[in-house]
Amino acid sequence: MDRRPNKLIPADLPPVPGLDALDAAVVGTGEIPADAEAVGVGVHSDGDVPADIGFDRAALDDAGFTAATGTTLVVPRVEAPDLVLIGLGPRAEAGIGELRDAAAGFVRAASRRARLGLRLDDLGDVPAAGAVRALAEGALLARYRYTALNGSSTHIPLAALTIQVPGGEGSGSAVADAFLTARPAVVARDLANTPPGHLTAVNMGEIAVDLGARFGFEVELFDKQALIDLGCGGLLGVNQGSTEEPRMIRLSYTPEGAATGHLGLVGKGIMYDSGGISLKPSDPMHLLMKMDMGGAAAVLGAFTALRDSGVTAQVTGWLMCTDNMPSGTAYKLGDVLTARGGTTVEVKNTDAEGRLVMMDAIVLANEAGVDAIVDIATLTGAALVSLGPATAPVFGNDQHMVDAVRDAAAVAGESVWQLPLERKYRPQLDSTIADISNLGGPFAGATTAALFLAHFVGDTPWAHLDIAGTMQTEKDDSWRTAGATGFGARTLLETARAFEGHTQAPLAEARG
Repeated sequence: MDRRPNKLIPADLPPVPGLDALDAAVVGTGEIPADAEAVGVGVHSDGDVPADIGFDRAALDDAGFTAATGTTLVVPRVEAPDLVLIGLGPRAEAGIGELRDAAAGFVRAASRRARLGLRLDDLGDVPAAGAVRALAEGALLARYRYTALNGSSTHIPLAALTIQVPGGEGSGSAVADAFLTARPAVVARDLANTPPGHLTAVNMGEIAVDLGARFGFEVELFDKQALIDLGCGGLLGVNQGSTEEPRMIRLSYTPEGAATGHLGLVGKGIMYDSGGISLKPSDPMHLLMKMDMGGAAAVLGAFTALRDSGVTAQVTGWLMCTDNMPSGTAYKLGDVLTARGGTTVEVKNTDAEGRLVMMDAIVLANEAGVDAIVDIATLTGAALVSLGPATAPVFGNDQHMVDAVRDAAAVAGESVWQLPLERKYRPQLDSTIADISNLGGPFAGATTAALFLAHFVGDTPWAHLDIAGTMQTEKDDSWRTAGATGFGARTLLETARAFEGHTQAPLAEARG
């Protein structure tokens, strides 16, 4: 692989180092082995305490352990594995999400131990296979760390985990599924955590090629001249200020046999967003703009699990990759860009660049005849203001697709909330010199950004995820590790798993 000397991943390392740690972990079910270095035991906040842990409820209360979901109490032992009590919350409220959180709390509490055992005596109404998958997912995702550039890291990867639950024997398929659903998030996290000087649009294309060969999807790279030939004026315009070439990366997954539909995925891939001429202030959010390619990372991550998950739909992805830099050649306020297909766009703010690169991809997706489009982007600060760092807004012109994304997010444990695609705000995007402008008014910024994308979507069933608020967490949060969260990658996988082409009419409020 041709990489510059200052790039993160030299030729003797894989393009996504986190996959090594994931693939090296051995997870199984059954009796906890004697070589386990720490054993976690689930404790509900009500009812009986497991008799063999050596503590009654009063002793746990004295120790400050309430058994709230995800809380832990570590009991070091001599000549025996550490005992970690894991809070499961009230019995009546225990579900898949609580089990995922509990496993995450356990592996974090036992972070200095590589070989772990996890025992739950009571699953409530959760089926054994679902419990095993959730526990394995929580453990694999919570143990992730980005250490590629930290030579003094003391992080200990998870080497082995044995899950012991009632009826869990023989749940090997559930364990395998947990690895598949963890993989997209690990890929997306690694890419988004990588500093921009080590991951350019060109590098992103190289990595996509490597992953495609490994995980069964085709990759086509479009360089600057190819983008000129295609008339992708949005991606080319944003790239004008950069010394790095842009790349459009098209991913294609075709299942064996007849496909159940054709799903298009579009990801924003701004490798670093300075804001361009509309320069961002030098604040903590600016520091996080290496993650402005989180949408493209989520799409690429999802593709790594399509084949192995047995997805029956045809899936095509468009990753629109460039950085957005200020220079003497950068696009300017007042410029007019021409999108693929001929729509002219007046630039009123060069920091509203994500929608500009995505408009080209959405046109191409429609030209490809997809049955539906899901796009994902770290698009607006308004998304963070609206719903905070834990929940992503979802918009759409088709309730069936919006519901499909919401259902998929619920399976993945990623919180989304539908916001209205309010057509009354569409005139804010009007331009006196072009077909449309790239910026609305001072309010409802997430909505006006979605309305801009809707202009290019047309009547194709569509859902839009704005992950600007959920792209990262400042500190460990359950199975979401500090840094890039990989939010959306697992939701996209679950969307593709369930996808079947449909022709449902658009939402009334999205017509216009």
